[in-house]
Amino acid sequence: MESIINAINDVVWSPWLVWLCLATGLFFSILTRFMQLRHFKEMISLLFARNESPEGISSFQALVVALSGRVGMGNIAGVAAAIGFGGPSAVFWMWVMAFLGASTAYVESTLGQIYKVNDKGQYRGGPAYYFEKFFGGGFGKAYGLLVALAFVVSCGLFLPGVQANGVVKAVTGITGEGAMVSTAFGDVGTNTLIVTLVVVVLLGLIIFGGIKRIARVAEFIVPFMALGYILMAVLIILFNFDKIPTVFGLIMSDIFNPMAGFGAAIGWGVKRGVYSNEAGQGTGPHHAAAAEVQHPAQQGIVQAFSVYIDTLFVCSATAFMILMTGMYNVQGTLPEGQFLVQFVDPATTISGPAFTQMAVSSVFGGFGSVFVAVAVFFFSFTTIMAYYYIAEVNMAYLTRSFKSDFALFLVKLIIILAVAYGAVNSAGYIWTIGDIGVGLTAWLNIIGMLAIFFMAKPTLLALKDYEQQKKAGVTNYTFDPAKLGIRNATFWEEKLKNKKD
Repeated sequence: MESIINAINDVVWSPWLVWLCLATGLFFSILTRFMQLRHFKEMISLLFARNESPEGISSFQALVVALSGRVGMGNIAGVAAAIGFGGPSAVFWMWVMAFLGASTAYVESTLGQIYKVNDKGQYRGGPAYYFEKFFGGGFGKAYGLLVALAFVVSCGLFLPGVQANGVVKAVTGITGEGAMVSTAFGDVGTNTLIVTLVVVVLLGLIIFGGIKRIARVAEFIVPFMALGYILMAVLIILFNFDKIPTVFGLIMSDIFNPMAGFGAAIGWGVKRGVYSNEAGQGTGPHHAAAAEVQHPAQQGIVQAFSVYIDTLFVCSATAFMILMTGMYNVQGTLPEGQFLVQFVDPATTISGPAFTQMAVSSVFGGFGSVFVAVAVFFFSFTTIMAYYYIAEVNMAYLTRSFKSDFALFLVKLIIILAVAYGAVNSAGYIWTIGDIGVGLTAWLNIIGMLAIFFMAKPTLLALKDYEQQKKAGVTNYTFDPAKLGIRNATFWEEKLKNKKD
């Protein structure tokens, strides 16, 4: 089974996808005239616009729901894996992916807003919706169905297990697995079962409350835990202040002669960058579409900022803690058990939160492991919530012709089972399954976005329109898609018509 999964992952995450992610980010950065730099101040101001409505959530809530999907195991265990397999220079490529990916996040999230729909009093949108509405006809519907199915499988089945597995490993790394008992999944420790049960019960209570409840929970947990985690990193950096030049030197000097090889460094940096900040993956537009805004470009600008928070702040915090304390090994492309650099026990799992826990513990003792375990629990839990919402939106798209409540219930059941399976599974291929899910949706979304851009450039038109209104000193923005030559943006056409009436 593991060899088959690895073979599929090698195809999905071939070097072509790595270069496609980087090239797409550079392409959109140039065409938007590096909006991620020009509109940095605007990103901050738009965050706190109170524009919630009965149908949609606020820009800030949409941001934190998106961040709840972005800030997860990728920030703690994913960064450790990038360093462990790609060497210190993998961190640099994560930064590059974040900077370029911010423009990609703008494009996909603005598309989500432009082509969103009001589905029974709830805003829905995402790649499936904008591909169908833009391309239209048989091809648009077929591609929309394919994309929606990919997201249901990826976010409902493949990705939740990674987060749940990380939660269990972080907690049982402190408590131990407990007495082993026989289950349908094999022999599992009692502590593992208890943590799994807690996660499953809490998840069930929240996801049955819909996007409003998910947004309220994420609005409280995500900022609190992200700030707490970054504060912990800042303290460790202050305690090791004299090592800052050394760490920067280690990251930057390794770019030109990567100890793990150029392919491994850039491959792991980009892969973990995309896994963590999700730029181009197509998950962000689902949350962006749920926001109530005056102009589609506003939420695209806000979502671009979420990439910065995820990678430049949270991922960098993890990387600096690990590199400053020297709590890592670098395996590169060598056979398992052989290391290019070995600073800790060779039995330490690379693709888990162990490096991060060891780094914090080296400064704060036993409290460090507990703190990281708590951070992993909340980060991963909110990510699972975000995955559920994405799976639900795409299942609603697939079943919209017959409005099946059972289908939406089935999504809840599937994700709960996926979480339970991932939590108790000890196999190393759980992360690989997650990578397949990320790569699958990234291929479909990026290719479709590029096709849209070459055919009509709706997101560039929206950005230019927003900038012109802002320059004119407008306080209440409007969006007239027909005037801009954007077709099938029915939600905004109806909104403008109702406003005039």
